[in-house]
Amino acid sequence: MVKLKRFGQKLYLALVILFLYAPIFVLVGLSFNSSKSRSKWGGFTTKWYRSMFSNDTILAALRDTLIIALLSALFATLLGTVAAIGINRMKKLPRAMMLGVTNIPMLNAEIVTGISLMLLFLALKLELGFWTVLLSHTSFNVPYVILSVLPKLKQTNRSTYEAALDLGAKPLRAFFAVVLPDIFPGVLSGFLLAFTLSLDDFIITHFTRGNSVSTLSTLIYSETRKGIKPEMYALSTLLFVSVLVLLIFINRAGAKQEKKRLQQNAA
Repeated sequence: MVKLKRFGQKLYLALVILFLYAPIFVLVGLSFNSSKSRSKWGGFTTKWYRSMFSNDTILAALRDTLIIALLSALFATLLGTVAAIGINRMKKLPRAMMLGVTNIPMLNAEIVTGISLMLLFLALKLELGFWTVLLSHTSFNVPYVILSVLPKLKQTNRSTYEAALDLGAKPLRAFFAVVLPDIFPGVLSGFLLAFTLSLDDFIITHFTRGNSVSTLSTLIYSETRKGIKPEMYALSTLLFVSVLVLLIFINRAGAKQEKKRLQQNAA
């Protein structure tokens, strides 16, 4: 009976994973299909990957997408980490209020956020383009970084930081030497989350980009009217594989660092 129950649990988990990743598997398969038809297999080929790297429009959209995602993730990680430290030092009532304010952008509909940011930029007479998209992505990424760093801050031992100050270390040096190593897994998780959220955002980008910037999401949306090119399947496959490899590497590195930290605390 116990074995049957475990088998059922494993089968259920396998079906859930299959349901989640089946569309991605289809996408990967289409990227190697020599036929442009999604319902007919024309044989294995890599021509769509070669064609992708010679398409200036796709490469320009990929470049803008990666630059915006990387910069917004860096700025959001910096701002979110500082904000999380400030929130963690607050008293109970102000901290609860700030956490409530932090959750509002995450619970708010993206279309509302996108239109609000667009109206704000127009009211400030800012030209919609690269910088407005970057500011928009940074603003909606900050709450995710805050909520990634805060749990790690609660796990840190404040006595260690105070001991570093007592030994003569400056506050900034004590932070980088004592606090940052403990919260680094949360900071890294916040950065990766911000990067991936910025990478595939469409709604907010659509309202704040103007006509001078094209990201992968907006490019794919514009192509749906005339049919998505197979090169986009190849590009999406490369992005998926790259993010998957990065996550596996980061998770393994984080697990080793956490194990090392637990061993040091036990000693």
